[in-house]
Amino acid sequence: MSESSREMGPSLTPEILSHLGLANKTAAWGTLGTLRTFLSFSVDKDVQRLLKAITGQGVDCGAIVDVLTNRSREQRQLISRAFQERTQQDLLKSLQAALSGNLEKMVVALLQPAAQFDAQELRTALKASDSAEDVTMEILATRTPPQLQECLAAYGHHFQVEAEDDIKSKTSGILRDLLLALAKGGRESYSGIIDYNLAEQDVQALRQDGQDEGRSTQGSWVLILTQRNPKHLTRVFEQYQRRTGQELEEAVRTRFRGEARAALLSLASVIRNTPLYFADKLHRALQESEPNYQVLMRILISRSETDLLSIRAEFKKKFGKSLYSSLQDAVTGDCRSALLTLCRAEDI
Repeated sequence: MSESSREMGPSLTPEILSHLGLANKTAAWGTLGTLRTFLSFSVDKDVQRLLKAITGQGVDCGAIVDVLTNRSREQRQLISRAFQERTQQDLLKSLQAALSGNLEKMVVALLQPAAQFDAQELRTALKASDSAEDVTMEILATRTPPQLQECLAAYGHHFQVEAEDDIKSKTSGILRDLLLALAKGGRESYSGIIDYNLAEQDVQALRQDGQDEGRSTQGSWVLILTQRNPKHLTRVFEQYQRRTGQELEEAVRTRFRGEARAALLSLASVIRNTPLYFADKLHRALQESEPNYQVLMRILISRSETDLLSIRAEFKKKFGKSLYSSLQDAVTGDCRSALLTLCRAEDI
């Protein structure tokens, strides 16, 4: 083996292995989510069970939770349509009339199409100045391109205004630039080729932009962090630290303030490790004096069919306690069983 090969081996081997197909294999049923398609699904039986739950003597919340948290979103949509056909009633409105509080909110989130739910969360966040950065960044930075397109289409359809127009009117500065760039869905896909020259150019651009105190916006930060693919950005983050002696996040904390800093740190967290990003958000939601049920519901529902197993693993690794146990200890009320069912199990 040549001297150059020995030098490259230790640093490049993990990266090369991570690009192999086997590294991206998921669980046996094809997902790292906790919720999968219910194999014994019978839409007629589920419709009858839900009808009985809301028309019998007293509302059977347990039956409602059992059905809706053990069916995939696609199956829940089939149930909703079948309920309408058989009873001439809207299932969502019927359940809203029968329920209240956080369980009602959770049932609404479970029964809405994913794009509609995301659009509603995005709209609410943009109208609330205290959550614009947090929720909008979560949705725009973590949804797949098709999911994002559907969300923005639903936004325009339901609210008769484009999400981009609301972003322009409700945010400003680099936060606005970041959100608008993410909303365009223009992030490059990974080609399988590592462009070391481009990575070095990006590092230099970020260093130069970060040193220019006179600029009101930081164009290179927006362009690079919203357009480059995550594999490339991982390389940029590593090279940035080697060149400067500090992590990119430290540069963000030094250079930026307020919403801009929070947005860039969130975006960097998503890029580095999306499941850990969500684990951190869940932990913060559980640490509040009163758990932030909206955050818990949004994350557990939206990630239950994609990567909630990974989020659980990161949660346990970082905080030394399982997500399931944390929910058990912090959550009360009628939506507790629904959240625990979506989480699924204890992590030993």
